[in-house]
Amino acid sequence: MRLPVTTRRLTMGCMSRVLQRSSAFAARLRQKDWACSLAGLSLRHYSTKTAPQIPGMEYQDAICTLNTLQTNASALEQVRRERSHPQLQLQAMRSYLERAGLTVENLDHLNIIHVTGTKGKGSTCAFTEQILRGYGFRTGFYSSPHLVQVRERIRINGQPIGKELFTKYFWQVYGRLDETKDAHGGTMPAYFRFLTILAFHVFLQEKVDLAVIEVGIGGAYDCTNIIRKPWVCGISSLGIDHTQILGDTIEKIAWQKGGIFKPGVPAFTVKQPEHAMSVLRDRAKEMGCPLWVSPELEDYQEDGGPLRLGLAGQHQRSNASLALQLSHTWLQRRCLPDKSFSSSSVENTGRLQATGFKPSPIMLKGLADTEWPGRTQTLKHGAVTYFLDGAHTMRSMQACLHWFRETAAQHERNASGPVARVLLFNATGERDSAAMLKLLVPCQFDFAVFCPNITEAIASCNADQQNFNVSVENMLTRCLDNERSWRLHNSLGDIEGPQLLIEDSLPLVPEKKADTLVFPCILSALRWITQGRDSVVADPAKTVLPVKPSIMAKAAPLCDAAEIHVLITGSLHLVGGALKHLDPASSK
Repeated sequence: MRLPVTTRRLTMGCMSRVLQRSSAFAARLRQKDWACSLAGLSLRHYSTKTAPQIPGMEYQDAICTLNTLQTNASALEQVRRERSHPQLQLQAMRSYLERAGLTVENLDHLNIIHVTGTKGKGSTCAFTEQILRGYGFRTGFYSSPHLVQVRERIRINGQPIGKELFTKYFWQVYGRLDETKDAHGGTMPAYFRFLTILAFHVFLQEKVDLAVIEVGIGGAYDCTNIIRKPWVCGISSLGIDHTQILGDTIEKIAWQKGGIFKPGVPAFTVKQPEHAMSVLRDRAKEMGCPLWVSPELEDYQEDGGPLRLGLAGQHQRSNASLALQLSHTWLQRRCLPDKSFSSSSVENTGRLQATGFKPSPIMLKGLADTEWPGRTQTLKHGAVTYFLDGAHTMRSMQACLHWFRETAAQHERNASGPVARVLLFNATGERDSAAMLKLLVPCQFDFAVFCPNITEAIASCNADQQNFNVSVENMLTRCLDNERSWRLHNSLGDIEGPQLLIEDSLPLVPEKKADTLVFPCILSALRWITQGRDSVVADPAKTVLPVKPSIMAKAAPLCDAAEIHVLITGSLHLVGGALKHLDPASSK
């Protein structure tokens, strides 16, 4: 199976354009003194001088060049080599940092809050950043993955940095690394490493008062863990994920997460499974790090009734409590340096239990105002309501299910007539999608729709959401496997013969049953689900491949329903691709 000819040509055109410009860029770097004018100072000293803007290098050129670090052969070989020697990862990261003109000592000036976890670490960071921004601090926030545009990963005062700023800082860092690669065996950092270095560079150049840094994967050997002196660390809820890298038990994963602890730096976590908590406690003792368990949200003293959260879902309550402890501790340590740090706590079964305090009005407002797209997010477009959550582990899917059933029920009570329920699902990597789908069966969806994380089958160069590490064939095969799992869970039986063809036409769904469908891209799936009832999705400027009339006929229940409720879940990348179409402002 291959992408349609139109898509292949446009993608190749995009890459050809950037390679031409990148070649010109490399030639400039070889010119006398260009590297010095770009870096400002020698590579072992951080420079606050602004590097010259490179004429002709636009945002899309930067993103296409960034994407080459996904497939760079030497970068992938590094990753394979370092998996068996994980301690090499931090060593390599320090080397790249220095080649980019930074040192680990520079990072001490960022007043960092470092957060890891399996589920909820991004939401915890979002709550924390919003609270501290409310105090008037200039905040930096580094997170992953992005939903629509790469620059979402690097935020100043809660907003993704602008395209112009991203482009300027991208070429500064890329230029320094490219200029030094010949002296280092031709190596360039892989995608996530590069973005981490870029984030540090941006935050230093933009002179943030603090930086909230979300770990990528794990903790101990994650490239963000070159941070030496954070002000406080946090670990959100732990579960099973990324087992090929972190290990296949909760104890092994907890060991990796506890690797962000630093001597004398206070750390907070939430209630964890017993064995995971035991490992975290041992890691904290080993590191000489005081570790507290955040209290229940109900334990905070509040005169005006229950605390109101900007993020929906019962599971966000532990994230909010952790964020309160992190922000409170940062304020104490950073703004009251003359007072020795001590958390109000009591001994509880061998560990320190943090106690609730009375949150300030600024903290209360921060919790209520927090937004974190793609996580328990609801969008209503006329007769169609979308419920988006990037849950991709068993525990996060359980939380998503609880939120969806509760929230969708509220919407259905207010509906003017019958409601059609549709699941739009995809899962990637090593995740057990069959087990996640089994959790969703009780929701009684009228249709289960599957598609890969491809935003459009006919598209311009959408470089922000390109993934070169997984083939289209593998993505489509995974969708068909997911569909088969759903049918088996629902006792619908298997389907014989080919179900998905996307070369020049779109007979993309099984003919025999109307309950499951597979589409080649997110836009095609959304178009079929909404049946012209969402004007944003039906935008005539967006072209999709034609669907067979027999498939369109199966959508009669969607046309007859008073409202359509769509749960989009299983992958943050799927949610991001959907948001690109549902919220056009997000891609501008």
